[in-house]
Amino acid sequence: MSLLVCCGLAWWQWDRFTSANGTFQNLGYVLQWPLFGLFPAFMFWRIRQLKHKAEARGEEPEQREQPEVPAPRPRPDAVQAVQDEDEELAAYNRYLRELNARDQQAAE
Repeated sequence: MSLLVCCGLAWWQWDRFTSANGTFQNLGYVLQWPLFGLFPAFMFWRIRQLKHKAEARGEEPEQREQPEVPAPRPRPDAVQAVQDEDEELAAYNRYLRELNARDQQAAE
């Protein structure tokens, strides 16, 4: 399917190249589009080939395990920044919490 679409796009670029205002860039696209269309077919063939080789060796196809990601820990400088918070910023944050609480009550 991708090869048909890309060949159609190559034909479109060929029409543009042969028109009065066509450029060599259009000719370059004429050569590129079929390659783009062949790539999914190549990948399909390559994956099947690797799968058949793995089956011939008696292995299961390779399944990658997801690594366990540790929970993020707060950075020491971020903790220090929260501790060094000035009073004006703390008052502003309290005000925002109050506004949020009012909005939550009004939404219920």
